[in-house]
Amino acid sequence: MTKVTIRDIQGDSLYSPFSGETVTVAGVVTGVLRRGFYIQTPNKEWDRLGSDAVFVYSPGWRPEVGVMVEAEGECLNYIKHETAKPVTQLRLIEADVVRVNPADYQVDPIEITAQLIPNDNARLARLLNALEGMLVTIASGQTFIAPSNAHGDYVLALDSSGVDRSAVRTEDGGVIVENSNPLRWFPGFRVSNYNHAQRLNLGAKLRSRITGPLHFRADAYQMSVDQPFTIDPYFVELSKTALFSDDASVTIMTLNCFNLDPHVESEHRVSNPRQDIDDDWGEGRFHTLAQAVGLQALCPDIIALQEIQDSDGAELTTVVDATVTYQKLIEAIETLTEVRYAWLDIPPESGADGGQPGGNIRNAFLYRADRVTPDLGSLRLLGTNDPCYTDSRKPLVVCFTHTASSQKLEVINVHFASKRHQSSIFAPENPGVDAKSEIRIAQAMVVANELEKIRLSNVEYYVTGDFNDTQQSDTLATLTDSGSVNLVMSLPENQRYDYNHRGKLQVLMHGLVSHRLAEQDRAQYEILHGNELIGINPGEETDKPSDHAYVIAKLTLA
Repeated sequence: MTKVTIRDIQGDSLYSPFSGETVTVAGVVTGVLRRGFYIQTPNKEWDRLGSDAVFVYSPGWRPEVGVMVEAEGECLNYIKHETAKPVTQLRLIEADVVRVNPADYQVDPIEITAQLIPNDNARLARLLNALEGMLVTIASGQTFIAPSNAHGDYVLALDSSGVDRSAVRTEDGGVIVENSNPLRWFPGFRVSNYNHAQRLNLGAKLRSRITGPLHFRADAYQMSVDQPFTIDPYFVELSKTALFSDDASVTIMTLNCFNLDPHVESEHRVSNPRQDIDDDWGEGRFHTLAQAVGLQALCPDIIALQEIQDSDGAELTTVVDATVTYQKLIEAIETLTEVRYAWLDIPPESGADGGQPGGNIRNAFLYRADRVTPDLGSLRLLGTNDPCYTDSRKPLVVCFTHTASSQKLEVINVHFASKRHQSSIFAPENPGVDAKSEIRIAQAMVVANELEKIRLSNVEYYVTGDFNDTQQSDTLATLTDSGSVNLVMSLPENQRYDYNHRGKLQVLMHGLVSHRLAEQDRAQYEILHGNELIGINPGEETDKPSDHAYVIAKLTLA
């Protein structure tokens, strides 16, 4: 056993020089988490090169905040997964609590300010690694740039000294993702005690100081806070479309349904009972989606759906048919609006298209038979034999005829590969690398090749769905460089967003049309904001119908 300081075991790099050794350290308890606690060396000035705090892994015993602890344990570099940043921890063997006068052992928190945070991600990673576990504080007056989630997570823009204009800001105070730094880190905090957590929307203001140790989890840094905080709330009004179809035009809504299914799964038939059981009907998600269709989008002619699951949800069965899912959604819309929709899909092979195990996720269409007629012979999937679509949702294509004008419109509904496997900017190797980027580009090329065929037939087209990439990405460039126009670019810059990822608003849903349609001003586009701005109650299941905003286009065909 070696007696050392916390600074000794933290070292000056990502990896502790004492990894694998049994050591004894002393420090003041600054925060208590579910699986352990933080201690920090008191009465010491931070040298900005390394941390004076460490996490003690101790699920079975946790002391009170403020006491002095001498802890013996195994020092380790904890790595959660193969691309994760190592976190220096102490696996507790035994500990003694030393009762002391708190006034004699001060731990002064480091103030997190805009001036402290470097613009360069590599410098930022070094700074935050040197702050890891240390007590930090953020003053009041900041803006919440992400809505509250089920885990009690919050993200802030440092606006207390004036609005941070280093990025484009929305009217609500949100931050538009930067093309030059799409993974930019913003400070935030998690409140583990849900009695202290609050439901809030993007745009709310922090009105009390928060303090806690800087914790590394889920590939990012955030403060661990176990104290109440106060806010000025911000109210978000759901958007309503100004686009109406007529005898010369069609309206098309894009709706990510967030793994929608009508079934309450059995715990004995799912891959992960903790994650794979839900009750979308009982929780009202079918009804809130119906409200989106009827009250926000005003019953468009065509609805492109993503993330539709089969009729028994995530159960691991041979069922791939989603008839009941569609029937429930169509009935909910009809009850609210008296408008009856019909549906189209091509079920995937069981387990072949990725997504939640057992769910057999797919793209689909709802359509109003009084407004448009699908050519069922044209209904097809793209990429069924292409390697880039292995274990991925295939684009669904169909040609609709607009009843009033007799004009045809080919609609392609996509859901490209996820960004979930993208490395964090804090990863020790290849920070920020997106492992699926090349796959999405290849998927887009399959769509681009299909559009080339459609253009030869002189039929107008509309490509929509969840592209899982922004308008500046190589994925979208693959489509726009080959002859299409992205209608997202017709919107003001501070309105180009439908999704919020850790405080960064971005566009993942797009609408692409021909140059002819765009240049003749026959294409209009809106994003119906709401889901990406509105918070939920921490500690509860989400009651939001989708994690995306909805988009709607009006295309004049005649």
